[in-house]
Amino acid sequence: MWAMTETTLRPVREADRYVNPLEDRYRESSYQLLSHRQSADMDSEIALPTEGGNSDPVTLSWSSVNVYSKDSPKSNRLRFPLFTDTSTFSPKRPWRLNVHILKNVCGVCRPGELLAIMGASGAGKTTLLNVLTYRNNDRLRVTGDLFVNGSRVQPDDLTSRSAYVQQDYLFIGMLTVREQLVFQAMLQMPRHLTKEQRLRRVSSVISELGLLNCQHSLIGEPGERKCISGGERKRLSFACEVLTNASLMFCDEPTSGLDSFMAQNVVAVLKNMAERGKTIISTIHQPSSEVFAMFDRLLLIADGRVAFLGDTDQALEFFTKMGLPCPRQFNPADHFLDQLSFTPGTTRAGQDEKRIRFLCDSFGASSLGNMLAKDVAANQQPHTSQRDSDGDSGDGGGVVGDVGGRGGYRSGWAWQLRWLLWRTRLQVLREPRLIKVRLIQSLSMAVVMGFLYGRQGNDQAAVFSINGFLVLLTSSLTYMNVSAVIHTFTADRHVFYRDHESWMYRPSCYFLARFLTAAPIFVLATIFLVVPTYFIMGLNPDPARFAIYLLVSLLLVWCGVSLGYFMSCVAPSVNSALTMVGPCMLLFFILSGYLINVRTIPTVFRVLQYMSFLWYGTEALMTNQWAGVNNLTCANSYSCSPDGHAVLERLGYSKELLPYDILALLVIGFIFMCLAFGIFLLKARKHRIGAVIRK
Repeated sequence: MWAMTETTLRPVREADRYVNPLEDRYRESSYQLLSHRQSADMDSEIALPTEGGNSDPVTLSWSSVNVYSKDSPKSNRLRFPLFTDTSTFSPKRPWRLNVHILKNVCGVCRPGELLAIMGASGAGKTTLLNVLTYRNNDRLRVTGDLFVNGSRVQPDDLTSRSAYVQQDYLFIGMLTVREQLVFQAMLQMPRHLTKEQRLRRVSSVISELGLLNCQHSLIGEPGERKCISGGERKRLSFACEVLTNASLMFCDEPTSGLDSFMAQNVVAVLKNMAERGKTIISTIHQPSSEVFAMFDRLLLIADGRVAFLGDTDQALEFFTKMGLPCPRQFNPADHFLDQLSFTPGTTRAGQDEKRIRFLCDSFGASSLGNMLAKDVAANQQPHTSQRDSDGDSGDGGGVVGDVGGRGGYRSGWAWQLRWLLWRTRLQVLREPRLIKVRLIQSLSMAVVMGFLYGRQGNDQAAVFSINGFLVLLTSSLTYMNVSAVIHTFTADRHVFYRDHESWMYRPSCYFLARFLTAAPIFVLATIFLVVPTYFIMGLNPDPARFAIYLLVSLLLVWCGVSLGYFMSCVAPSVNSALTMVGPCMLLFFILSGYLINVRTIPTVFRVLQYMSFLWYGTEALMTNQWAGVNNLTCANSYSCSPDGHAVLERLGYSKELLPYDILALLVIGFIFMCLAFGIFLLKARKHRIGAVIRK
């Protein structure tokens, strides 16, 4: 059907090149757009070989890359330790092989080249990019060799020399474009650079990538009215990664979601970076003919195999030699994808599979395939090559992604905390729900509760109302703050994981910055709630009693905030955290001693009662209100409490335990916060360990 013709490809003649009448015009307009953005006075700033980071040329090669999906019994999916060796196959291992995704894939990309990885859906192009960047491979078994400039790749070494532009780059929506880049520059650029040098680099990148018009606009979230456009958002994602002037850049479908003009604009930016000596590898999905013409080299993946790797003009020549020429005035990218696609279950599936197998075999046997093998071998050092020890499949090389080494932060702990506080403060001040709504809610609740309960006297009805108010206050102070923490702390979790993978800042700095920034809001909202109600209801007028009342209220907020952080770190999502809070708070409320006498609580629940901060808070507020009160009037002698001591005795409280209640609130909040921080560190560490295999 496809007769094997001559497999040695001759050089492409000028007359045989694919001719697109719009190609020259679009290419010229793209470079004019870039040159217009790069002002003459910024030329020296754009390169920044020493200020921006590592700018040494990088040649990346990979060979004998095989990827298998794997599955395991449920009993082994959560096993410890977090370091799991998946380097060899063994009958003792529980992993079960499923699908052979990539099959002996090899390739090379040199400085100054823009390599596009193309293929039909499910061909394996995204999997290959994940292998090259050590990302999202925790559910895959990967073997093969990766080399940079003749040395075997270590995950952290690759991270320090490369940049990765994700398809959906995550941002803090309350920051402006310039503020986002300033934050990145302050934490990602080398330590020896001054603040002024970093800011000059930010201005250079903004000018280079055409972000001058939106540099002071809020990034926002997609779908909101006030946010930058999709093209500006995509260019901002490039800007965040090129700040360090990394020599190697990976891009995951940078044109997805963009119109043809913006897609061409983005690829023109990549082309310009490659011309300055960078090594750029990008997956691409259905590029236009104008975008396709900008690529230097093309890697075609079909059914997990290499169908072609070489210059774009050589791709046209190769398909012509295979009897599959591209029609004139037809987009070569569409033609290649048509020839490399097949739909299982259709009548043509068998024919399509044969064609794909024929193309892959033909390329491997061609002069281009042999030249590729020589180029890959030239970028390797034989004495450092590692082969898979099991040798069960004969499919290639050493294990990609061996866990080892350690990356490094480019700034100190105090510097990271400073700029995290700066970013979080801007985020909080520009988020009205965190300040205005919280304060208005607290003040409204204070007014409603104060006037609902009214100014109380000294009879038994007043005792019942005041006790009900104090119990309601303890539950309100804790539950509102638990919910607030869960909603705010989990909102930026994925941004933290992304930054943590890149060694941008420490988890302790992030955790502390979030807490310190939110603490004044919690304190202010508590004061807005508890102070008006105290005076509206006419509670104990002693100033010392008011001070204790305010202190206990703040400690209850401290416990609620700590529980919120704990739930946020334990639960995988906001909804699951809120689901867990309900039963937990209900149990603590029952054990508080108001709905049940503490002396009658079953022994099995005693341990849980000691962790109920609502118990300590209710007892402290009740004791503070009724201890020493002797002038209560009785209308019914049967249920009368003649003084404050009788009120406390009926509830099972003791005034001697007030100092211990205050200390217990402080300790319980500290315990929950420490547990939250410990779990947060474990999850961050697990995510990074996954990133060493996933990145």
